[in-house]
Amino acid sequence: GAHTIGAMHADRSGHEGPWTDQPQHFDNQYFKDLVGKEWVKTDASELGGAKGNAVYVAKGSPIKSGTPIMLPTDVAMLEDSKMRVWVDLYAADETRFFQDFSSAFTKLQELGVPAF
Repeated sequence: GAHTIGAMHADRSGHEGPWTDQPQHFDNQYFKDLVGKEWVKTDASELGGAKGNAVYVAKGSPIKSGTPIMLPTDVAMLEDSKMRVWVDLYAADETRFFQDFSSAFTKLQELGVPAF
């Protein structure tokens, strides 16, 4: 769920870039993009990240700052049959994604989250 908003920052993760074209908009676009585009592996340094870190860009997308990227862990969900079910479901049904996200987030809040 968190990958539907925001972006990665090289100083914290070694990766630089958003997951979607609208990183400040909460929707299911992350899942739509994940299943709807062909992802090509590249070095994160080409997009402002750390050299040697792998990231994926959509085939045909420009290699420039601000281009949406996926991490190996994102792309791995497409290859895992148990995770792929959820990725496909959330890509097709934004309402279901919102319901499940709301439920999980509520549990986190009710159970407490330790301070950072």
